[in-house]
Amino acid sequence: MAPIKNEIMIARPRDLVELTMRNSIDTLLPDRRNPGRTTPMLRHVLLSTALALTLLPRQAPAQQTTQDESISRATRAAESWLMLLDSASYGESWEQAAKAFQQAVAKSYWETQVAQVRAPFLPFGERTLVKSQYLESLPNAPPGPYVILEYRTQVRDGKTVVERVVPMREADGTWRVSGYFVIPG
Repeated sequence: MAPIKNEIMIARPRDLVELTMRNSIDTLLPDRRNPGRTTPMLRHVLLSTALALTLLPRQAPAQQTTQDESISRATRAAESWLMLLDSASYGESWEQAAKAFQQAVAKSYWETQVAQVRAPFLPFGERTLVKSQYLESLPNAPPGPYVILEYRTQVRDGKTVVERVVPMREADGTWRVSGYFVIPG
């Protein structure tokens, strides 16, 4: 029989976790008929649950990294697009927008409407990103993912507005703006 030290060295990590958990469970929830042990059914349920829980958190950091990267890329796309609006290049902003945006709003209509919406606040000044949220989908919208960005923006007469910009990742992997809103502050 090999010494315990050798068994631990060749044991799979899952086996070690199960052994550690089994000893902990036996200590915390003893079987009254067999001191030092839990009931077999209870041990099975607790070990299965504990093992499942130890495996779940391993996926979260990778998913968070992907979301963080998506937010970063969407933010860069939104800020480039906002520069077009700031330079009154409304036609070009439509051309750089997401396909879903272009299908929903005619270019000439966009140029007229965005000019009217922004006119009372011109000039748009310094923007501060105050919120970003990654979403896999939005109600009544094409498949995403999306990032909702909110900027607090300085405008005329020392006032502020909130600009909400909604980039989406298109099929080719490029982030493009699919929505834009100006909310008076």
